[in-house]
Amino acid sequence: MSSQSPAPAPTPGPAPGSAWERVQLARHPKRPHSLDYIQRMIAGFQEIHGDRRYADDPAIVTGFGYLSDRPVMVLGQQKGRDTKQKLHRNFGMPKPEGYRKAMRVMELAAKFQRPIITLLDTPGAYPGIDAEERGQAEAIAYNLREMSRLPIPIIVVVIGEGGSGGALALGVGNRIFMLENAVYSVISPESCAAIIWRDSAHAEKAAAALRLTAPDLLKLNLIDGIIEEAGEGAHAEPDAASFNLSQTLIRTLDELAPLSPDQLIEERCKKFRQMGNFFEETAFPL
Repeated sequence: MSSQSPAPAPTPGPAPGSAWERVQLARHPKRPHSLDYIQRMIAGFQEIHGDRRYADDPAIVTGFGYLSDRPVMVLGQQKGRDTKQKLHRNFGMPKPEGYRKAMRVMELAAKFQRPIITLLDTPGAYPGIDAEERGQAEAIAYNLREMSRLPIPIIVVVIGEGGSGGALALGVGNRIFMLENAVYSVISPESCAAIIWRDSAHAEKAAAALRLTAPDLLKLNLIDGIIEEAGEGAHAEPDAASFNLSQTLIRTLDELAPLSPDQLIEERCKKFRQMGNFFEETAFPL
């Protein structure tokens, strides 16, 4: 049984006028986080904890349940709502044990042939010394490699901030979607402005240059679709955003269901190899 009541979604409101406004909406303090969507979409959700190597990382939530009577494995990056939750969730910035927990759960999904849904919402992987000492970069790289060859459907959705490798470590999928006001970028606008202009106050200008909004990334063929948000955004209409998300997931799982494991892997690898444009020119005529 699905926990989501099949009510029609309200008509989407006008889109924000700039990339910076979408960044602000993606960071809105009342914007739904992963657990908010899981509670609305996934029936019988059972959380799985720990990487069985070091610890449990609350910045990544994993578990299994049912999406419209279909068994699925769900992984999401979780930010906190108040100060206590933010500290507990480390502001949504995962550590190596979080990525290793995610990989353990994805391998479990592959063993039992359950499709994987990942919800991306992080400013980036935690850059602290303790995380680096435990192999932050290695954990991210390992996930990228292993996700590319899992023999099951993987659907990725950016629900808020998709920050650099911290998001990409859960972002290798057969289909990639973004909520209308989500952002996905290799660097935050503030950090980009601090590097380019030596002043983070130029973040608005950097946001426009980074092409980090859903329409920008769809135009660049880096994502497969945009999930509409109603009214002023998902923070104002969380039920409608959840409904639109669940319908997209159900439809996409139906599309991927006929593919064999080899086809899923081949399609996923081909998708990422085609990202970006590369040109080779010789400095001098031969």
